[in-house]
Amino acid sequence: MPVLSSSTAPNSEQFQTRQAAFDIALNRLRTQQAQVSEGGGEKQRERHISRGKIPVRDRIDMLLDPGAPFLELSALAAWGLYDNKVPAAGIVAGIGVISGVPCMIIANDPTVMGGTFYAETVKKHFRAQEIAQQQRLPIVYLVDSGGANLAQQDLVFPDKEHFGGAFYQQCRMSASGIPQLAAVFGPATAGGAYIPALSDEVIMVKGHGHIFLGGPPLVKAATKEEIDAESLGGAELHTFETGVSDHIAYSEAEALGKMRDIVANLNSPKNLSVTENAAPPRFDMAEIGGIIGDDLKVPYDIHEIIARLVDDSEFQSFKADYGSTLVCGFAKIMGNPVAILANNGVLFPESAVKGAHFIELADQRQIPLLFLQNITGFMIGIEAERGGIAKHSAKLVYAVSNARVPKLTLICGGSYGAGNYGMCGRGFCPDFLFTWPTSRTAVMGGETAAGVMTDLQRSKGAPEEKIAQTEKGILDQFTEQSDPYYSTARLWDDGVIEPEQTRTVLGFCLAVTADFERDRSKRPVYRM
Repeated sequence: MPVLSSSTAPNSEQFQTRQAAFDIALNRLRTQQAQVSEGGGEKQRERHISRGKIPVRDRIDMLLDPGAPFLELSALAAWGLYDNKVPAAGIVAGIGVISGVPCMIIANDPTVMGGTFYAETVKKHFRAQEIAQQQRLPIVYLVDSGGANLAQQDLVFPDKEHFGGAFYQQCRMSASGIPQLAAVFGPATAGGAYIPALSDEVIMVKGHGHIFLGGPPLVKAATKEEIDAESLGGAELHTFETGVSDHIAYSEAEALGKMRDIVANLNSPKNLSVTENAAPPRFDMAEIGGIIGDDLKVPYDIHEIIARLVDDSEFQSFKADYGSTLVCGFAKIMGNPVAILANNGVLFPESAVKGAHFIELADQRQIPLLFLQNITGFMIGIEAERGGIAKHSAKLVYAVSNARVPKLTLICGGSYGAGNYGMCGRGFCPDFLFTWPTSRTAVMGGETAAGVMTDLQRSKGAPEEKIAQTEKGILDQFTEQSDPYYSTARLWDDGVIEPEQTRTVLGFCLAVTADFERDRSKRPVYRM
């Protein structure tokens, strides 16, 4: 295959300036990730450990195969919300290998508000289930939760993707043969009791694990009965008498060992097809920060990024001389074949038609799609409209919507307007979507939005002072709301990742999706 070249000059002043700016953004990401990894803080962590309990991330480490990777999803969910008192939305979710089987792990962090479910907790839980359902991954629930946060009952209880929707998905996945397994390390209270109750196989830890629809205080208030937690819903009761639990463990370590044994005997066909000997890129991934910087107004050649992501920097371009603002081509990442669509400028009619054609080829050849987003949108103006941009952009949107192969999206720059849609944004259900710490996502750039609104006010004769206030307000709003941490806090992506981690993350995701099972009964119709 043809090999990409690079014109990057790491010793140049431009590179050094961009690298310094990017390093500031990178340090911000690392600082926030470190803070989140501490859970509810030192005091809560010490209290947790003093009870003979293992911190949530240590539980996951003990559950995974030695040296196995763990792809944590949405680590910064709820960042900046609730005065940052709900780090990671109180739940750790991600994909890891247990007894040789890739599994989705959903683990409550009881050091964060007692592991109760906030709106973002439910959304993160639901998203993890969605990924597991699509990729047919067994789910292991590590339960230690006080259930729904009552102060947010209207945000976690009644709607389709709230608590009830999570239980519905759990039932549907179990019925379709996707294992649902639970280890109960603490309370599983009220609605939270249904997580283990709906699981195929359940382990409870004696003295710590409790399952009940209503805890002792609620029982006393409702029925005047007085009873302790262990007698009401402890491990011995549910394992020896009620049958709610299938196994009893006398320590958390024993429970994790039993879970590994259960997973080992699932007879799961799922494997990770990671090629250990895949040739690395010929160019240094550490140079990406110096290539992209932190100013989205300064363009860069997307080929420089592709050359640092794909195996041996090999890339077979498709229609390289047509619609060149959309770069398309075939490559491999960590040994997995991938069809890449990457922005190198605004999308013209030719770019959109080329993209739709390329997606059809990838779909026909059963090659997963990777979208690298750095897009201001589709071209507008007289010439573009007369060239049929509305129709041609719809062709790309149609092709993205109906592709049956796995779709991965990385927002490595701007993601604006309909360009977000045409390049498989969140609304188009990519299997995974990640962002870089300098990315931006919005309906349009803040300056453009401010220009539209201030021009409208001027046309109505508004005073300049009011116009200036409007402009500042819109710029501030768009700056805040297009920030990657604003997006990831609200689960609009699956996580903010470092450029140097990107090849590993994408390779892992491609391996997870490699033996995908999609409906191939009918060939989709592409409106080219």
